[in-house]
Amino acid sequence: MLRAIMLRFVLPIALLAAAVAILGMPLIESLVRHWFSPGADQTVARNFLVVFVVLSVIAIALVAAGAVWILVRRWATLLIRDIRGKKYLDDAESPRFSIPILTQVRAALREAEQKQRLELDYTENWTPQALRHVVEHYLQSPQIIVASNREPYSHERDAAGNVRVQVPASGMVTALEPVMRACSGTWVAHGSGSADHDVVDKHDRVQVPPDSPSYTLKRVWLSEEEEEGYYYGFANEGLWPLCHLAYVRPAFRESDWRTFESVNRKFAAAVCAEATGERPLILVQDFHLALLPRLIRNKKPRATIAAFWHIPWPNAEAFGICPWKTEMLEQMLAADILGFHTRHHCQNFLASVDRYIECQIDYERMTVTAGRHVCQVAPYPISIEWPPAVLARVPDVATSRTHIRAEYGIPEHVTVGIGVERWDFTKGILERFQAIEALLDANPRMRGRIMLLQVAAPSRSKLAAYQHLQQQTRAEAERINTRFATDAWRPIVLIDSHQEPARVFELYRAADFCMVNSLHDGMNLVAKEFVAARDDEDGVLILSSFAGASRELVEALLVNPFDVSNTADAIQAAVDMPRSERRERMQLMRRTVKENNVYRWAGKMLIDAARIRQHQALRRSNRLANAFARSA
Repeated sequence: MLRAIMLRFVLPIALLAAAVAILGMPLIESLVRHWFSPGADQTVARNFLVVFVVLSVIAIALVAAGAVWILVRRWATLLIRDIRGKKYLDDAESPRFSIPILTQVRAALREAEQKQRLELDYTENWTPQALRHVVEHYLQSPQIIVASNREPYSHERDAAGNVRVQVPASGMVTALEPVMRACSGTWVAHGSGSADHDVVDKHDRVQVPPDSPSYTLKRVWLSEEEEEGYYYGFANEGLWPLCHLAYVRPAFRESDWRTFESVNRKFAAAVCAEATGERPLILVQDFHLALLPRLIRNKKPRATIAAFWHIPWPNAEAFGICPWKTEMLEQMLAADILGFHTRHHCQNFLASVDRYIECQIDYERMTVTAGRHVCQVAPYPISIEWPPAVLARVPDVATSRTHIRAEYGIPEHVTVGIGVERWDFTKGILERFQAIEALLDANPRMRGRIMLLQVAAPSRSKLAAYQHLQQQTRAEAERINTRFATDAWRPIVLIDSHQEPARVFELYRAADFCMVNSLHDGMNLVAKEFVAARDDEDGVLILSSFAGASRELVEALLVNPFDVSNTADAIQAAVDMPRSERRERMQLMRRTVKENNVYRWAGKMLIDAARIRQHQALRRSNRLANAFARSA
């Protein structure tokens, strides 16, 4: 740029000044001679010299201004032509001028255009490639570490002694595993499989996924006493019912809290041991590891920590039941980002913080300042990958329908519903069965014409509440079947075992409708999986208005799961719905899930994390500059 200015501006003016000086040399020489001659009037000579210099400066300034005006006008003409024709996007089409200013402006325009296109592409098509671009471009490829209680893959030993890989039934795993496949990194989780010890290396690591390894799984080992107090005790007898409107009384015990603290410290040590640099990006997942942000911050003060809460956050009054509410909130607020599924959950969290913590809350920006640390609270509605990778291993809809109907002896005229849940009291399984019963009572012509396939994967079976729920569920299914079943038909088929993802998607494709009537849910990804599985653009989704997914999938039949007759009416509406309406609803829901997929969920959070990292780096630079200035 300096060379261009010299050539196009300074040099011409210097030449002009030299020309004026040469042309004025006789006058200057005459003035000098007159100045030093005896008896000369020096005042006249001085006045002549002043006038000459002033006129020379004015002439040079006018010429310089004209030159600058011509130059700027030429540059503006070139830029306007480039902008109108968008020639700056292609260096081959844009004429090459030796004007660094134009070159830099063109480069800036080109970069802005590319960013705009990229953002538009993200809006319409978030992909693994787009997510990787966010990590590389916005975050400059930091080390990414995920921390969660549940592992994405467990190794189990079967009755014959063979080791097999199992994907746990978990919405968190369903959402986060594709993100890790896209971005790589390390996932730190509890090793709970019966053969997990047998497959790790000396550092307790194993590469996953098994068929195409793309990231590292680091396993943390817990004793039976630790698992009992931390997982079954404080997390699932305390926090889980506290955060869900399931009307199961939470149980809080001092010993469980102490174990919860101890296990969180163990996870924090494992995460920090995996962190090789000073500024890793750490993604803490769910309520089991609520204390991790502060524990990690103490050891890695420059880490960027984003914590995501996968279940609902209760209102402030309900959260006040927890005896260690203040300690939990203070530890959580050490994160840079706290994410929830919905804005309502964010507002509940801020209300809890406002009631129980001394801090400054900016409700407009949704930030909490505690001490000198600022935590951003934001909604990030979680989702699934699009398209789900498992669909490549699943037969098409027609084949799936034929296979499932043959397996369960379902005649062609029977309408099939599907429910897929972990066996949990928040999922409304009993209410679902009662809705089927209410429908058969109110409309006898539906007997023999409708069937519900209910997948209930056993979960937390050590806990008395879950054991009782399983007994109730089996008894209720048996009672309803005994009341209505015939030799060729029964209204409820209970599949009470874990099903692999490919099997679940085959069931989705075989069903005519899917029931998701959770009593309370953070998001519920079953609803989105069903929509993603239906590439035939058919099927009806019955969805609880108390699930986070109801904020997005508004084309579903929304129900109050506590109102059994309302749910029964929705089942009847699903059975009677014409094909054209089913197609229209499913098309709209599929578009929503495609656009708001899990890569968008992760990408938005990572972009926010990148912005926070940039602000932190800028503040550090300013502090260093101020310190240097003071020392100078």
